[in-house]
Amino acid sequence: MSCAQTFWDYGLRAFGYGERLLPKTDITFCDQVVLIGSGMLWNVYFAFVAIILGFFLATALAFARVNAGPILRMPADFFVFIIRGSPLFIQFFFAYELFVQIPRMGFEWDLGFMVLSAQTSWLTKAWLGALIVLFLNTSAYSAEIFTGALRAVPKGDVEAADAYGMNGKTKFRRIVFPTMLRLAWPSYSNEAIFLFHSTALIFFSGFPAWRRQGDGLYYANYFAENTFNPFVAYPIVAVYFILVTLLIVGFFGFVNKRLNKHIPNAPKMKFRFGSILGR
Repeated sequence: MSCAQTFWDYGLRAFGYGERLLPKTDITFCDQVVLIGSGMLWNVYFAFVAIILGFFLATALAFARVNAGPILRMPADFFVFIIRGSPLFIQFFFAYELFVQIPRMGFEWDLGFMVLSAQTSWLTKAWLGALIVLFLNTSAYSAEIFTGALRAVPKGDVEAADAYGMNGKTKFRRIVFPTMLRLAWPSYSNEAIFLFHSTALIFFSGFPAWRRQGDGLYYANYFAENTFNPFVAYPIVAVYFILVTLLIVGFFGFVNKRLNKHIPNAPKMKFRFGSILGR
């Protein structure tokens, strides 16, 4: 089988398209590259959706911690403390066990004229349950980054906005929020990288792959077990993670340049291999 045919048969296999049966004999290097790459699409999905949704929750949490009263500040502080204080791996297992306990029949709301129901079995699937865990995790870490950036917004900028007669909405949109992003963006780029790398833990968590549509590590483990050679499949996964990480660094570097374009001789955010450190 040619590489082109392998790509045609297995390129989107992780999403349920193409051949259903995995190769068991005469596994080639091309088979491993294509199928692991197909699984990596799930890793990208988890990271992309979690970081997008987490950005909005993190922003709300940061403003609650800095500008809101104790009614909002205390729950926000507690949420950030609990998530940042517990390992992500434990959060995966705790969430899975919690979702399993929710009745499979779902919830029902009787509105009198109609009954609304919501099925809960999807929560135990990786594509939703694991995504919720990553979403909450990155929201807490990002909220801590944004909180520090909000507290670092120069008071002179805010006082100048007040002197110009800006209302709260305009001041937030034109002064506070852009300044917060500019200050937080380098650290936030590291959070995006850490989150993407954390998607590798989903394979080891309790969340099963729906219809065997697993992530990159799922296929790497399959090939390692069937070829008895882990020194091919796992390095392929590592290369995919490195390539996507470079794309993340490039995107965040471009946005950082746009955020600082109005500042003369603004410091450029350069990628250094030694700057990516674990939490």
